[in-house]
Amino acid sequence: MLKHGILNPAINSLLSRVRHTNTLVIADRGFSSWSQIETVDISLVDDIPRILAVFQAIQANFVIGKIVMAEEFRQVNELSTVRSFEQCFGDIPVVLEPHKQFKQRVPAASGLIRTGDTVPYANMILESA
Repeated sequence: MLKHGILNPAINSLLSRVRHTNTLVIADRGFSSWSQIETVDISLVDDIPRILAVFQAIQANFVIGKIVMAEEFRQVNELSTVRSFEQCFGDIPVVLEPHKQFKQRVPAASGLIRTGDTVPYANMILESA
């Protein structure tokens, strides 16, 4: 029985199959579905769990080369929210692009983790290093 780290077996399985330069999406509760992408839905209620909590849990055992987010994230959210994300990212490069372009990347992802987050445009694509 696991005592540390990611306890969710579906997320553990998904993470173990992501290889060099593959991508993984962490999305909010309203993010679109793609039938061709493995989706692990861990949403419970509004804002539980949050995208940043999932990111932090994954980051402990997942080498992230870059993060892709919609540029609208910075445009519509308060500075304090943007800064909380930036602090969690540390030195990981972040690429910002229009949300429409962001969504075009999603079908190529190895999988998607859907959270209960309600922060607008907080979705992220993690590219493994």
